[in-house]
Amino acid sequence: MALISASIGSNIDREHHVHACLDALTGTFGSLAVSRVFESEPVGFEDGRNFFNLVVAFESDWPVGELQAWCKRLEFANGRRKESPKFSPRTLDIDLLTVGDLVGEHDGVELPRAEILQHAFVLQPLAELLPEARHPRDGRTYRELWADFDAPDQRLWPVEFSWQPRAVR
Repeated sequence: MALISASIGSNIDREHHVHACLDALTGTFGSLAVSRVFESEPVGFEDGRNFFNLVVAFESDWPVGELQAWCKRLEFANGRRKESPKFSPRTLDIDLLTVGDLVGEHDGVELPRAEILQHAFVLQPLAELLPEARHPRDGRTYRELWADFDAPDQRLWPVEFSWQPRAVR
């Protein structure tokens, strides 16, 4: 079993889609570790709707390609459109950040995801959730990476958000 970390974002009906994503992840993979939810200003988007962002971690023995395909199916099930431009509003965005200690391209997915080192909305919740875990390529802990992160133009702040896993029936 590998420890998987994934980022989740939404700027359309944010609370609904984040809840749906967490419910689906729990229903498929079991127990999740979940960071706080942060609101962030959009980076690279012309539409000014703020995002909800968070990071989750869970264990799985699925191959990277299957994990990626599952995430894409969940995005589409929540209203994401294939034909939407890259920097357009989205109901749900799920990105695999790390799969164990894998480095490089695996099943068409580059690991670890570059955005870990580029975006506060990825690194801060990751550093909060897995502070002592080490970036598979860089080698520093996520706590160290966050302490050294310098992007004052990337504003984010924690928001009140409540989610409880649904009882298994």
